[in-house]
Amino acid sequence: MNSTKKCDLLIKHATIATCSDLQAVDELLDDAAVAISDGVIQWIGSSAQSEQFSCDEVYELQGELLTPALIDCHTHLVFGGSRADEFADRLAGVSYEAIAKAGGGILSTVKATREASFEDLEMAAIQRLLHLKSQGVTTVEIKSGYGLDVDNEIKMLKVARAAGEAAEVDVKTTLLAAHALPPEYKDNRSGYIDLICKELIPKVAKDKLADAVDAFCEGIGFSPDETRQVFDAAARWGLPVKLHADQLSDLGGAGLVAEYSGLSADHVEYTSLKSIKAMAEHDTVATLLPYAFYALQEKQKPPITAFRKHGVAMAIATDCNPGTAPTTNILQCLHMACTQFGLTIPEAWLGVTLNAAKALGLSDTKGSIEVGKQAHLVHWQAHKPSDIVYWQGENPVIGVFK
Repeated sequence: MNSTKKCDLLIKHATIATCSDLQAVDELLDDAAVAISDGVIQWIGSSAQSEQFSCDEVYELQGELLTPALIDCHTHLVFGGSRADEFADRLAGVSYEAIAKAGGGILSTVKATREASFEDLEMAAIQRLLHLKSQGVTTVEIKSGYGLDVDNEIKMLKVARAAGEAAEVDVKTTLLAAHALPPEYKDNRSGYIDLICKELIPKVAKDKLADAVDAFCEGIGFSPDETRQVFDAAARWGLPVKLHADQLSDLGGAGLVAEYSGLSADHVEYTSLKSIKAMAEHDTVATLLPYAFYALQEKQKPPITAFRKHGVAMAIATDCNPGTAPTTNILQCLHMACTQFGLTIPEAWLGVTLNAAKALGLSDTKGSIEVGKQAHLVHWQAHKPSDIVYWQGENPVIGVFK
């Protein structure tokens, strides 16, 4: 009787970091193999045991590292224009808040994004996605939020989906219409909230253009009460929520999004212990954005020790955007989460794999090397995860399986 099993792809002689939990980042599987069928991990074991499989394709490593593919769970990478002048202003001492109040910041990108064609936005987004992909990223969240009206917010969401297809990167889209107050509503805040809740959210939900709803809950953004209205509308239409929370001050945003069992609270530099306990209770991820912290030269670090103590999962993302995080370098953000915020190497790795998947509601299918999960994997020119975090300036990716 022939006991040989069939698979589409067999990867052999790998050093595997499964990233299924913190311990699994350190406790590597030596001379290991992975069998894949129909794009799903079918089996994990030793290379010696892999002889039980008959495969269409065999890919042999030389003991190098194999990890889950990376996930960038917070980006704004669809946008028009540049804000290099604002960067110069901040270097000269002008604050982010002052720039925003003077009509710069998000609103300057809104103007450029509204004026840009679908094709121009798509081509620029594809290039940003391809750079992330070259670093082992196969899943990216992309927010709207630079349209701030019905037509342009929808244009951004459609561009994000189209760019993902073209770059062959899985894209999750997020409606961030509550990002800033558009100029035409500068004297009518309630009118804009009504537009979001009564027109935009229903439309993107019906047309399945967004996978989640976000808001910027901050003194220069939207109040907790306004955010709650947006979240109530999202709940009515069956869309999960996440939040730009506690970046510049503590308005209780992280606790607010946790009340709605939100996917994540992002930035979280000023998050209180009360909000942290709410996040732990509702399993809301803390998404850390170290490049924005660095670019804005902030001083208040996220409460990492409290997140650890209360068991709040921590993700890491680029926050790619033209104003406060002009980067598509996920590997640098992995490094900065350790050097700036004090994450351990295992915590950082889970931040761009399993916990990043959790921040997008995808941890059942992505983020770790486990039987039954999608076979999104990266072959690195390295032998342990610390090599990737430690060395900067080179791209150690040898190959990406998707």
